[in-house]
Amino acid sequence: MNPAESTPAPLLAKLVKLLPPGEVELDPAARAARGGDKWFASQVPDAVVLPATTESVSRTLRFANEHGIPVTARGAGHGYVGGCVPVRGGIVLGLERMDRILEIHPGDFVAVVQPAVKTLALQQAVERRGLFYPPDPASRADCSLGGNIATNAGGPRCLKYGVTRDYVLGLEVVLADGTVARLGSRTHKNKTGFELTRMFVGSEGLLGIVTEATLKLIPLPPFRACLAVGFASMKNAVRTLHAIFRAGFLPCALELADAFTLAAARKRTGSQRLGGCNAHLIVELDGQERSVRSEIRTLAAIVQPFEPLFMERGFGNTACEAIWQLRREFSYALRDTGLTKLNEDIVVPRSRLEDLFRFAARLQKQHGLTVACFGHAGDGNIHVNVMVDLKTPQAQERCDAALDELFQQVLAWGGVVTGEHGIGLAKLPWWPLAAGVEMRELHRRVKNALDPRGILNPGKFVA
Repeated sequence: MNPAESTPAPLLAKLVKLLPPGEVELDPAARAARGGDKWFASQVPDAVVLPATTESVSRTLRFANEHGIPVTARGAGHGYVGGCVPVRGGIVLGLERMDRILEIHPGDFVAVVQPAVKTLALQQAVERRGLFYPPDPASRADCSLGGNIATNAGGPRCLKYGVTRDYVLGLEVVLADGTVARLGSRTHKNKTGFELTRMFVGSEGLLGIVTEATLKLIPLPPFRACLAVGFASMKNAVRTLHAIFRAGFLPCALELADAFTLAAARKRTGSQRLGGCNAHLIVELDGQERSVRSEIRTLAAIVQPFEPLFMERGFGNTACEAIWQLRREFSYALRDTGLTKLNEDIVVPRSRLEDLFRFAARLQKQHGLTVACFGHAGDGNIHVNVMVDLKTPQAQERCDAALDELFQQVLAWGGVVTGEHGIGLAKLPWWPLAAGVEMRELHRRVKNALDPRGILNPGKFVA
């Protein structure tokens, strides 16, 4: 059948009989509830399958592949690019019931999890045993590890510790035809054949469905400290960042925010400290307590020549979390403005950070749109938020033009259009700009080899 067509009722009836009772939802409300994520698109699927086992996932895909039915995997639904929107209808494979931590092994430094385990839940579980799982997307309390794997999620700590890909040792993956493949291992080194495990990380559900992951853990650093610094100018904030690296520091996290973001955060939180603050830097260090306390003093000395408005120090988990709470309010504060927030997770080479903030200011003036920037400045991954009132005349056209210019400039600098969120639907128009002909063709070859009937998450960046 044509994947764009509705799934015939007789096939849906067969699907219900194929799986255990309660695993297939045909109720309109249940289907509508799983038609999208945090982006601005939704499509009601013909059926929702809620498997409790890998066997059910395998049966579903075998059946769908045989009949050419589209299948879109869905985790917690906290993506920002429409990656789990079932644009061709068919089946949404909701993995929410596969939510168990199967093993935490302190001796091997691994955790084995099902895909619906929340990121924060795993972090809390391993930290109680003196272990550490560093990837920390902002939505870690709500997003799932399967979704993190699908998008190769990062977060502030990836500056020092790396992104999700760097912690995936092994995967159980169900392929489009229902084949269950176990990839990788539980060892921290493995050079057995191709790096097939990593190929599925960041694949956005186009190549297979992850039903189990073996994740690397590391020792939990015993102490952490933060330095939060306000500046009158973005130029001094960026130059402070470069001075920190030149001094030989590799912070756990290094976050930067601009004037509009800070003004919105001040209004939301009532923080008087942010008054007159046009840039805000958070630096976190972790390690042994004595060395971290000493290094914070050195950092403060490095910052001082750049004329900070204030420096706030936080020592230990409670004080650090109080500083980070302000950072976690940024997105909510921007939404409080009443404008639609289009979050673009671009990445530029570190040397282009100052250029990026200047360019964002030019975009704002040229297109009459507010542009708010904050994010993971330590690795060049800045969330450029185009703020728009979509009810105003030609707002969508101005917004599209601004995004065109943003992405073209980022690519011209040697950057990329997405560092954490993926392509999904939101960045689909810019996929040909971001990936050359040869790269796109290689994607098609891999997709055709693993999913020749094109049933997995169709309508996304690989047709």
